[in-house]
Amino acid sequence: MKALSHTVSGYGGVKLHVREAGNPDGPPLLLIHGWSQHHLSWSKQFKGMLAERFRLIAPDLRGHGASDKPEGAHHYDCAAPWADDMRAVIRDLSLENPLLVGWSMGGWVAMDYLSIHGDADIAGIALIGTSVMAPGSPEVLAERSPAVKAEGMYSANQEVALTSTIAFLKACFAAPLSKQDLALMTGFNMLVPPAIRKASRLRQTDSEAALLATDRPVAVFWGEAEKVCSRTMFDATTAALPEATTFTYPGAGHAPFWERPDAFDTDLATFADAAFARIAQGASA
Repeated sequence: MKALSHTVSGYGGVKLHVREAGNPDGPPLLLIHGWSQHHLSWSKQFKGMLAERFRLIAPDLRGHGASDKPEGAHHYDCAAPWADDMRAVIRDLSLENPLLVGWSMGGWVAMDYLSIHGDADIAGIALIGTSVMAPGSPEVLAERSPAVKAEGMYSANQEVALTSTIAFLKACFAAPLSKQDLALMTGFNMLVPPAIRKASRLRQTDSEAALLATDRPVAVFWGEAEKVCSRTMFDATTAALPEATTFTYPGAGHAPFWERPDAFDTDLATFADAAFARIAQGASA
């Protein structure tokens, strides 16, 4: 299938750019990128084995990529905007019981969706480098390195923001990125205004309660060389979700879908098949 672009009207009328690829008749995977990232973060999935079997939907989150970037922290610092944006994507693109696949902050967006809209219309949740510990919590911030805290990315000084962005991206990967990949990622990170980065990342929510309460299947994906979602955060998540399916990747960092795409895609397909089968069984019962 040739990649398609959609425009979806989300919370408050914010226009969301949404990229679609893969098998148009396949079960839908809603790929939710991380903080300061872009739908292009999923480029390897668009071209890999997942695209043969699944319908891949990858929005640019509000304030990111080609989506609208309204000014004001209230557009980003609570659950409702993110939750309603995902609801709008599901509704407008007629996604039937999608699997929510959230990377890093994208996992929190999936939790926001659960907290407001519940789990009746989804097949399950896959969390990549995401923790039940809030990203802006003091415990999380205390153990992060300066590169991972990336406070310079909140700066209006572009030299400071660029330098901090490059350091943050390098911390996200276990192995050095190619010059081309680093340039591409730096470029799309810089599309996010500093004030939006700050409001999005440091928000405090209690959306994890909805994740802990869901009876939909949950999977946790984690790179063993993680620097962003630390071992402490991973352990807290697996302890809080004892029924979750867990996949780990030796030698991978914060983005195992980029560093270990074949293994990741195989694992996600396995989990997705089980989640969609469970939905089908429920419908036929």
